[in-house]
Amino acid sequence: MDYFTLFGLPAQYPIDLQALTIRFQDLQRQYHPDKFASGTQAEQLAAVSHSATINQAWQTLRHPLARAEYLLSLHGFDLASEQHTVRDTAFLMEQLELREELDEIEQAKDEARLESFITRVKGMFDTRHQQMVEQLNNETWDAAADTVRKLRFLDKLRSSAEQLEEKLLDF
Repeated sequence: MDYFTLFGLPAQYPIDLQALTIRFQDLQRQYHPDKFASGTQAEQLAAVSHSATINQAWQTLRHPLARAEYLLSLHGFDLASEQHTVRDTAFLMEQLELREELDEIEQAKDEARLESFITRVKGMFDTRHQQMVEQLNNETWDAAADTVRKLRFLDKLRSSAEQLEEKLLDF
């Protein structure tokens, strides 16, 4: 059973996060291992397995990028384990330049420049994310998979910038 079906949701990118959370809580109560403590060993193991699947499904569906990757996996794109990389040379060069800029910001310990950098990267992420949403909604799976690969780069860059921000603020 796929994660969307487990939570009674349509297999599409936009989901009702409130419905997801309510269904998660219902399933957790229903399959919590403590409810099966007095059951047979097989029942206990099944409860632990169900609970783990429910937790994994919830974590996947509640995070936008993970949800997109999972939806693509249902259409034959295993982005989580693939060795495929972004082939867009201009995008890769832009990423190298952004990494260099982040390194320069770190060396200079320039908080104002870092704040501007983070805002710019978030804007780039948001633009690509909107593009991905449209591609997923239009079921252009190849294009969506390529955009998700690019979003991974931007997500890692954003995370690195935010970690640097914490580091600079700690001084």
